[in-house]
This record gives sequence, C-alpha cells and structure tokens, in this order.
Amino acid sequence: MATMSIVSTPNAPAAVGPYSQAIKLGDVLYLSGCIPLDPSTGAVVSGGIEAQTKQALKNMQAVLEAGGSELSKVVKTTVFLKSMDDFATVNDIYSSVFGSHKPARSCVEVARLPKDVLFEIECIARCDIHLAAGCDTC
Repeated sequence: MATMSIVSTPNAPAAVGPYSQAIKLGDVLYLSGCIPLDPSTGAVVSGGIEAQTKQALKNMQAVLEAGGSELSKVVKTTVFLKSMDDFATVNDIYSSVFGSHKPARSCVEVARLPKDVLFEIECIARCDIHLAAGCDTC
C-alpha cells in the first residue's frame, strides 16, 4: 500500500495557510497552488503578470524537484487568473517553460487570489521515487 508523505522545500515559499506545498502518494505528486512569492522574503514579486507567472512557475518547479519530479512528468495543471485578459501572455510564458511537453490543463478566471496576486498554478505529476531527496517513505 502506498504511503502518503509531505513534501516541503525552502526553495519555494512556505504555505500561507494550513496546507502543505505538496503531498506525495506513491509515484504521484499533488502540488498545492503556487503563487508568485519570493521564497526568501515571502513578498509578492513586482512586475505584473509576466513576472508573477514566471515566479509562480519557478516555485512550482522547486516543489516538483523536492518531490522527485520535473516539468516533463506533469500530468495536469490548473491555472487561476485574476483576469482572462492575461491569457495570451500567460500562455506564452507557460509554453516557454514547458517546451514541447503539453500536460492537460484547465484555466479559470477568479475574483480574487491569495495576497491579491494575478496568477496561481497547481499541478499533479508523476515522480520517480528514487529521485526524492530526503524522502523517508521512498
């Protein structure tokens, strides 16, 4: 039976509520929403939708790596936008980060996001159990 473990890394912002950065169950990694906070300060990055999208994706990558995964193993993402007017800009950045890999994705406009950010992303990914550094259940 697969065991469940919490994934946490200082290379991404700590959770801003009562949840984990990610949960690993067997070879599946479930990431909580990643928002554009600077991991060292906890502050929202400045620079609008472009800077916020890049930072949130960078934070997501850090959590993926901490859980023994990587972008090419992402199965599904959910993107939350403050404004659907940012859809094309976000798609350009998203495409440059994911390259030829195209996971399933949903994208929704929401009234408000934590800390009034413009972009949030969560994902589900496969992981290699042997890659997870410090994993006590691997």
